[in-house]
Amino acid sequence: MTASRLRSVGIDPLTGKEAFVVAQPGGFLEELADAHALEAAAVLVTVVGAVLEGGKSSDSELAALVPTLHAALEECIGIMAADRE
Repeated sequence: MTASRLRSVGIDPLTGKEAFVVAQPGGFLEELADAHALEAAAVLVTVVGAVLEGGKSSDSELAALVPTLHAALEECIGIMAADRE
């Protein structure tokens, strides 16, 4: 059994605050959190791809992307691991 963790389900358009849930495996909220994580990762891939194609970013600008890329990769791996259980 895996430990419960907070999962983002998006930004509340009224307050601008990010909403988090502890989702039950296989439940609706987990599905919603998975969809949000994959959508966010897809957007991140597009942004990072555009930055890399531009070729004019400094090392420090590229390094600023690493924590966000790491978090997105970690979330996607968590989704894949949960699907295997």
